[in-house]
Amino acid sequence: MSAAALVQAPFVTVARFGAFTARVLRSIVRLEWSPAEVISHAGTLTGRCFIPVCATIFPFGAVIGVQGMAIFDLFSAHRLLSSLLALVIIRELAPVLAAVLVAAQGGASFAAELGAMRIKEELDATAVMGVDPIAWHVAPRVLAMVLVVPLLTTVANFVGVAGGYVVAVAMYGQDHGVFVHHMAQLIGPFDLLASGLKGLAFGLLVGLIATFAGDGTTGGAEGVGRAVNDTVVYSVMFILVLNYQLSSMLF
Repeated sequence: MSAAALVQAPFVTVARFGAFTARVLRSIVRLEWSPAEVISHAGTLTGRCFIPVCATIFPFGAVIGVQGMAIFDLFSAHRLLSSLLALVIIRELAPVLAAVLVAAQGGASFAAELGAMRIKEELDATAVMGVDPIAWHVAPRVLAMVLVVPLLTTVANFVGVAGGYVVAVAMYGQDHGVFVHHMAQLIGPFDLLASGLKGLAFGLLVGLIATFAGDGTTGGAEGVGRAVNDTVVYSVMFILVLNYQLSSMLF
């Protein structure tokens, strides 16, 4: 590949991704997708990602509890632990971690499925039959991501705080009422809504990245593997970038 082509490649990819996103959103707005397919993909995603999200966020909450207790012990301010937990987990950790795990599990799966269909020319066959492959194969997967990531973010909020609760109340003997009171002082409905909105944005982002990578697969089995790898890498990278932007706007 020439030097000029190397320089142009990122811009070409961005342009292709923009055109692909426009096609997907147009299909969604026009209601050309199948609700049954959305529900099917959403159920599969939830089943695959529910346990990994819970099993990951709970120890994160517990670790924050342990480290927070060590820090607050220096100032005799143990009562503030629940405030720290709520801020870190609900505003930042839960939506980011849920999205990353869904990208690694569900996004990679979507990329592999669409990549295999592209290699086997199944997407082309769908178009030949007069059915839009974007509406039939891509849009339901994107919408499933948009539904599942906020759902798992909500679950992660409760499980993460529960991890910190176990450390603070069960292990260190903090009063239950004190824990709940100080958490409620800093966290309100807006924080829970903002956490869900982050999950919504991350779900749309991961869904578009995964389906774009799968739809553009070339090069046989090696190309499918490359699509899966690109999905995970770019999803994680842009989730972190988008999280900073959203946190700056919301908080």
